[in-house]
Amino acid sequence: MASSRPTADGTRYLRYVALGDSQTEGVGDGDDATGLRGWADRLAELAAGANPGLTYANLAVRGRLAGQVRAEQLGPALALAPDLATVVAGVNDLLRPRFDADEVAGHLAAMFEALGAGGARVATLTFPDLSRLIPVARPVAPRISALNARIREAARAHGVTVLETAAHPVVTDPRLWSRDRLHASPLGHARIAAAFADALGLPGSDDSWRAPLPPPAVRPATGVRAATGARAVAAELAWAATFLGPWFGRRLRGRSSGDGRTAKRPRLLPVTPARTP
Repeated sequence: MASSRPTADGTRYLRYVALGDSQTEGVGDGDDATGLRGWADRLAELAAGANPGLTYANLAVRGRLAGQVRAEQLGPALALAPDLATVVAGVNDLLRPRFDADEVAGHLAAMFEALGAGGARVATLTFPDLSRLIPVARPVAPRISALNARIREAARAHGVTVLETAAHPVVTDPRLWSRDRLHASPLGHARIAAAFADALGLPGSDDSWRAPLPPPAVRPATGVRAATGARAVAAELAWAATFLGPWFGRRLRGRSSGDGRTAKRPRLLPVTPARTP
């Protein structure tokens, strides 16, 4: 069996398995033609730097609800006997009319318990306030707060490491998000990976992921206010037509962005240590 150097708390990892939906799959970081990278791939690369011989599987599929992640991914994950697992799910539930925070948290708690009982160190995260990125999502903000509270409760009950992204303003910087504002950009995925590495105490990690991005270039003063207002309205209309409309269309047809898709990395495979973001 391969050996590994310990993390800051003395833990060694040889088998990392990621469970979740589109964020964990890596949507927003690459594309289906060239391949998706994503924060879980990036975290595996960071972990491999301290754990030579680390293998990694990613079972996430876009569009999955928390209950579907549990039903479809937990069994295969347990069969891989991970000693490190990440579970990130619930955003797709938040956007459904019949959202139930207790039900979603129940699915997450069941996964936390089963993976922990199987010997894995489990990590998850809290979600940022999407209304800071999507003004029409303001009614969803109380749901996010409710789900985050229950994630913390379930994590405490099962000894799960929680990455508190919600507490840091940088996580809603638009530059960390892709054009659809629902998936992280490559820079955003890199920050999430660095944040998980920090939460897990991987060697070489720190809390620099929380630092604000440099301010954007300053625009000329003349006419900025009026132009900015007009551009803002146009941007919201374009976003709604490009992303919100198709999403509602799929819901009305009972379809999902993940229909017909399977996990991109269902088997444990070797990992090359971190490369340039």
